[in-house]
Order: sequence, then C-alpha cells, then structure tokens
Amino acid sequence: MKYLFRLIRWPLGQLVIFFDRITRPSSPVHPPEKRAELDAITASMKLYQFKQCPYCVKTRRSIRRLGLNIETRDARNDPQWHSELINQGGKYQVPCLRLVKADGSQQWMYGSNDIIDYLDQRFG
Repeated sequence: MKYLFRLIRWPLGQLVIFFDRITRPSSPVHPPEKRAELDAITASMKLYQFKQCPYCVKTRRSIRRLGLNIETRDARNDPQWHSELINQGGKYQVPCLRLVKADGSQQWMYGSNDIIDYLDQRFG
C-alpha cells in the first residue's frame, strides 16, 4: 500500500510543479533602496519545504508575489535541513518559516495560511 501511494503521489507532484511553473505570478520590481531593505529583513528567514507539496507551492507563490528573497530549504531531500527542522523546529511539518528575531531568538511558523498571512501583513 505504501508503494501505491508513492506511485500515485509522484505524478501528482509533477503536475503541481508543472502548473505552478506555467501560472507562476510575476515578482514585482522594487526600487534599489526598497530591494535592499527587503533583502536585509528577509536574510534571516528560511522556508523549510518540499518541492512537490501543494501547500509549499502556495507559500512559495506568495513569497514570489511579494517579491521577497527568502531562502528555501528542501527538508525532504537534504538531511541537514530535515534534521534541523525536527531538532530545532520541533516537528516534521512543511511549510515552515524560520524567523530570527532581533534578540537572536527563533520562531518556527508552521502552516501555509499562517505564513502567508504573516508575510502579507509584514510586506504586503
């Protein structure tokens, strides 16, 4: 049964990626000063995700729509990011946005809707 789910999930994941590519929103062009400000703010943000996860695709599309440069980390295929997500974030769930606050503490935000709401409020 486990292999059957993998067999079904793989082509569906490829469809998700394909439709994301052909319908991807364009990224806004920010003036250089605004671009530098956004890059400085988002430099410490990391998005732990899976390439084919529909919720991760939804989150990445919002990041692109807002014109943000947030590093994406593949928690499925990279053992370092997989381990970091579990050991520091506390659970193996994606998408997950890691925020580093001014005092150096970290916040791990789970769930596409919560992440998108946060980014829209902060940068929208």
